[in-house]
Amino acid sequence: MVRRGTSVTVAVCAVVTASLLSACSPSAPGDGTAEGERVTPAVTATAAPAPTAVVDVPVTKATPPPVTEPDPEPVRLAIPAIDATLPVNPVGVQRDGSMEIPENPAVAGWYRYGPVPGAAEGSAVVAAHVDSRVLGIGPLARLRELDRGDEITVRDAEGVTSTFVVDTVDYIPRAKLPVDEFFARTGRPALVIITCGGSFDEATRSYSDNVVAVAHPAG
Repeated sequence: MVRRGTSVTVAVCAVVTASLLSACSPSAPGDGTAEGERVTPAVTATAAPAPTAVVDVPVTKATPPPVTEPDPEPVRLAIPAIDATLPVNPVGVQRDGSMEIPENPAVAGWYRYGPVPGAAEGSAVVAAHVDSRVLGIGPLARLRELDRGDEITVRDAEGVTSTFVVDTVDYIPRAKLPVDEFFARTGRPALVIITCGGSFDEATRSYSDNVVAVAHPAG
């Protein structure tokens, strides 16, 4: 049975060497991105600043892993159960120590200092904003609807698709996110998908929780 938290109002947040942002909007999702296309979202000068949620991550997680032959980067994430398909861009860490997240909620960011989805060990982290005042609601706004056993696929730059099966979906207070577990570079292979959720604080322009789906390789 999928674990769920007690928070109710859902939106989204993000994680990894630091954070996820989100902005509420009644607009519908969609960025018109072509299949496999890498996206650099345009910034609208008149757009209201997006709320920010920061999650501290140990410094070791913000540094590149030992140099090895690079694995093909993920380029596409698909979650059929919630009708979500997003292009994936590699992201790093911002100067303030937070994870870089694509501004467009229809584009996901893969934490490039960790394993790729489909690696033999460690957790691959993918995160996206829940929405944007300018671009509307993102596909991961429905992440909370996943059930145990739902499939997730990730296609890499060489066209290879890795399939994962959902184990858990949780609401986790952002201050209690188990970053050592979710950003592990060793251990059982996993795919961790994160967005923001819970109640929205107008004063701090941030969400109270993270919505986190953890999946493991099919088979």
